[in-house]
Amino acid sequence: MEPINRIIADTHHKALQINLDPSKYGTFAEIGAGQEVARWFFRAGGAAGTIAKSMSAYDMVVSDAIYGHADRYVSRQRLQTMLDHEYGLMVERLDAKRGASTKFFVFADTVAARSFKSYDECHGWMGLRFQAEPRCEPSDIIIHVRMLDRENLQQQEALGIMGVNLVHAALYLHDDLPGLLDSLMDNLTSERVEVDMMKVSGPAFEKVDNRLVSLQLVERGLANAAMFTADGSVVQAAEVLYRKNILVERGSFRPVTKTSLDMLRCAQALFVKEPQVKADNVVILLEMTMKNLTSASGIDHKDFLDRVDVLGTLGRTVLISNFGEYHRLAAYLFRYTKEMIALVMGLPSLRDVFDEKYYHDLEGGILESFGRLFKNSLKIYAYPQRHAITGEIFTATNMPVVPNLRHLHLHLMENSFIQQINDYDPTALPIYSTDVLARMLAGDKTWETMVPPEVAKIIKERKLLGCQG
Repeated sequence: MEPINRIIADTHHKALQINLDPSKYGTFAEIGAGQEVARWFFRAGGAAGTIAKSMSAYDMVVSDAIYGHADRYVSRQRLQTMLDHEYGLMVERLDAKRGASTKFFVFADTVAARSFKSYDECHGWMGLRFQAEPRCEPSDIIIHVRMLDRENLQQQEALGIMGVNLVHAALYLHDDLPGLLDSLMDNLTSERVEVDMMKVSGPAFEKVDNRLVSLQLVERGLANAAMFTADGSVVQAAEVLYRKNILVERGSFRPVTKTSLDMLRCAQALFVKEPQVKADNVVILLEMTMKNLTSASGIDHKDFLDRVDVLGTLGRTVLISNFGEYHRLAAYLFRYTKEMIALVMGLPSLRDVFDEKYYHDLEGGILESFGRLFKNSLKIYAYPQRHAITGEIFTATNMPVVPNLRHLHLHLMENSFIQQINDYDPTALPIYSTDVLARMLAGDKTWETMVPPEVAKIIKERKLLGCQG
């Protein structure tokens, strides 16, 4: 969402502003896709005031000679090595002469753009190490960029613009995180680039939580999804999901209940028995969509951090997404793996999957959605539901389905695209997170029996989710 009062400067103006600022001086090191970022600064004029060195170690042997051997050249590790090496050289060579009045910076990127030989995903890592004040400890911004243009020349252009945006944002907006994030997409669109991972560190960002950065990447439209691990470390999806078997549970997790964990326990037990699945190759994701996080007043960032603090105690990796429809989630996951994927959901969610109103934007309607969802090796594990009044148990087999979809439902069940969970804990069926939260806020201590002990402990100790201890 673009702030109404924010003036978007063009790329040339941003580069020129930096060039004419005598307090900024830096190095540009770029691998792959040419020197698209440095080119903007040379083209803007006055580059001698900004650029100490510009280089491109394009050949792998040359790159290894400078930065050491790398197993993967387009990787976070390679980018980090480039920043370490170039920043160390800059301070060593120039600090005595101009360190007292200069804020040094190093920009680096390593990118795989469209080529004549490869049609793999086009992506890259970009980073900036900079001083907020002369001779202070440096701070870092690292981002992962997916380039979505179809032509190499367009990708190079987008890469150059994004690089200038990153340098400008870090140097002038590091104390305004929302403004920094919005400015990364200046003169670009989400159809051209996606920033699906961002990590900040150092004294300029000492009060910034990178989990909140991940949320805002999705919230502000820079990415469709972002991910972080249980310890709060932000990761790029391929680092976690590449060639893995993936099990996903979607929910609000406000808070995590015994039902949530029982669903995951049952699904995992079934998943590892699948012939295509290796138990030591399974990644479990807990997904929260923007809808799960949005209330009438918008997204409460503290409430979000409370939820993920609780999830962290369970040692789970968290995925934040704007994938309302499950077929969009499946497409995202299959971007990184061809191994089997499973989704676990309760009966209310499964009924929504069979609700045709969610597929009006697809020409093929619900059939197109199911075709996309199940086109690869994907399965749904369905957790039963108990009727609150009659006590009747509804499962994937006996759940009500509208007449025109009964044959489709039967086809998916008979061919094991959907499999019902039978080995569930009956005591978990009546538990709903909304009821747990209501009891907690009302001071009814019975809520503690409805969540795992470690969850109750951290909620009470830290007074999370409105709990008063």
